[in-house]
Amino acid sequence: MSELILHHYPTSPFAEKIRLILGYKQLAWQSVFIPMIMPKPDLTALTGGYRRTPVLQIGADIYCDTALICDVLEHLAPTPALYPDAVKGAARIVSQWADGALFTAAMAYNFQPAGVAQVFAGAPAEAVQAFVADRAAMRSGGTRMSSVDAGATYKSYLRRIANMLHGQDFLFGEQPCVADFAVVHPLWFTQERTPALAGIFDATPEVKTWMARMKAMGHGTPSKFSAAQALDVARNATPAALHDDTFQDEHGIALGSQVAIAADNFGLEPTEGELIAATRTRYTLRRSDARAGSVHVHFPRVGFTLKKVSA
Repeated sequence: MSELILHHYPTSPFAEKIRLILGYKQLAWQSVFIPMIMPKPDLTALTGGYRRTPVLQIGADIYCDTALICDVLEHLAPTPALYPDAVKGAARIVSQWADGALFTAAMAYNFQPAGVAQVFAGAPAEAVQAFVADRAAMRSGGTRMSSVDAGATYKSYLRRIANMLHGQDFLFGEQPCVADFAVVHPLWFTQERTPALAGIFDATPEVKTWMARMKAMGHGTPSKFSAAQALDVARNATPAALHDDTFQDEHGIALGSQVAIAADNFGLEPTEGELIAATRTRYTLRRSDARAGSVHVHFPRVGFTLKKVSA
């Protein structure tokens, strides 16, 4: 199997989603720590602008967004499965809800004053202010749910999760699927990073038991790796050949065009490059960087916008 390089930081909830999947599949991987906030010069040398966490690198192929990273890991290591045939569609829908609505409510709840005090314990005021400004910029002016509203919503969501777990070990049965990993990561942040607020789980003991079951999967076999080493890997590698998937033209933009791809709701920094693939599920850009060399940067279609760049 090609070497897996995960660009992440320890307290990232979305990175925990992928770390647990690496544990579930018992995979070895290289761990590159990146900054929590911008600038992220080593990461953006690979992605061309995309800054959300985590990013998966395999040689000179760069995979953005955890939904796509899950698909890539499933292709590389199909057993045990993230997408059992019987629940494939429902699991994807629940995952999308968890990465959006559940994550938004949980993090707004977590970042009330008691949670902030634990997340930034010992950090200088300047670091806290920089983090707040960075996340506000990622929202691009969008408002954040109040912690009171978030708490009420979070409790409702936890009851629904408990209902799904009634009489079974995981959300869709006796084995975990992609939905379990998507649902658990914002809850992990509450439990591990803001334990003063973890009493919210007391009313749903099924959820607490399931969280312990998920945590026990571990993180696979990580090894420390530096950003410089990751850039060397990219520069010395050749992107993998693209599959002969049918070109799905939804925009009237031909392959070979210069385009910009950006997330549609959070962390909107675009990546520009040559559009070399637009399949049913993903986009691929070819781009060059003085430090990373020639790379292919891959994005899922869902959650991202594609626009032609004017000459």
